Amino acid sequence: MPALDFADLLSRHMRRIRASAGGVASEIGISREAVNNWRAGISRPSRRHRDRVLACANYLRLTEIECNALLQSAGFEPEFPAEPAATAANEGQAAPPVLVPPTVTRLFDRLQALRPYPVSLLLTQAHWGQPPERAAILAEAAMRYGRDRVLHLQPPFRAGEGDQDYFALLAAQCGLDGVSSDASFEMALARVLQQPGPLFCLVSRFEQGAPEPRDVLAGILRSLSEMYSGKLHLLICGGAALADLKYQGGDLSLLNIAATESWPELGVDDLRRGAVDATEATLMRALHLSGGHPLLAQAALVLLADASLDDAAITETLSTHPRLWEALVPLLRDPATRSTVEGWLARPSLGPARPYLADPLLRQLYWSNLLAARAQPHGAFLEWRCEAIRRAVHQVIEGLEAQPA
Repeated sequence: MPALDFADLLSRHMRRIRASAGGVASEIGISREAVNNWRAGISRPSRRHRDRVLACANYLRLTEIECNALLQSAGFEPEFPAEPAATAANEGQAAPPVLVPPTVTRLFDRLQALRPYPVSLLLTQAHWGQPPERAAILAEAAMRYGRDRVLHLQPPFRAGEGDQDYFALLAAQCGLDGVSSDASFEMALARVLQQPGPLFCLVSRFEQGAPEPRDVLAGILRSLSEMYSGKLHLLICGGAALADLKYQGGDLSLLNIAATESWPELGVDDLRRGAVDATEATLMRALHLSGGHPLLAQAALVLLADASLDDAAITETLSTHPRLWEALVPLLRDPATRSTVEGWLARPSLGPARPYLADPLLRQLYWSNLLAARAQPHGAFLEWRCEAIRRAVHQVIEGLEAQPA
């Protein structure tokens, strides 16, 4: 896409939060001059700087849709799977009614049955949206609670010097006026809870940002949950870092009272919603070749449109997917880690799946969506998600070993 598209998007997002070129540069590790050149359309990020554009999107507090658009305008692949309604809206089409899959309705059934605190953590591996099916979750919440009783909090990646704007930014997301501090945010939210009916609050990416304001937010939500027993229904979404906070932190009482569940594996029905013209056989084949990895499944569907490609050719192409290599190359730079992972490649399973994996290497592979927990006769065990991922691991190890010492 033309450089001007990226420049326009970057400038617009920077103006929205009054971010300076120096602030962006400091956050993502490039020079102020480089940021100014991006904004002016003089240059664009190089092919090796996708991670810096992604860091920029986090710093500018972009939504998944905005993040994908910024990456694509710079010539990179999107970070998050596209939801059909969002795709239609971005293309200027009228968004179709949001179809709520059974996965989401069952999620709400479980949340509303929780006592005494309807608080749930929804954990997802990499390359799902945060949360997955966000439009469906908000549509189901509006149906069950009423549109004016649904809030969506997206904690900022970085609110500013000293995070003084953290709670003002959260309040703006909820339409709460006159909030300039954590105390005024708590009072404003309490006033909403005093109104009739339960209040649903979706919290996306709870773990991001500085720990101090995040911990204060957790304390506020816990306090209000106790004060207004059963009225505040919380769905808190995140990935590896949220799991670490739950199982390693131990001092965030909000997470200690929360039920925990993981987003289910990708299925044929999920794929069909984004590929309505695909045959059942094609969907099954894409699911098998990708192992249920959301981005690999989308890539497999595109490749399957070419009837000349067999499964071996598609697997080989999927093994070179940039998202796999971006996860693997930093992880496997360490020789000891390479040796351990190489020894795991031939194993049919890597150990039992647990609510929290004690081994940090297994944990990183799992949350990077390289491993899947799959049922076996004696319980769930961790396996390489698909042959394409196993092959990508082998290729990265070969490449790193070939480098001169």
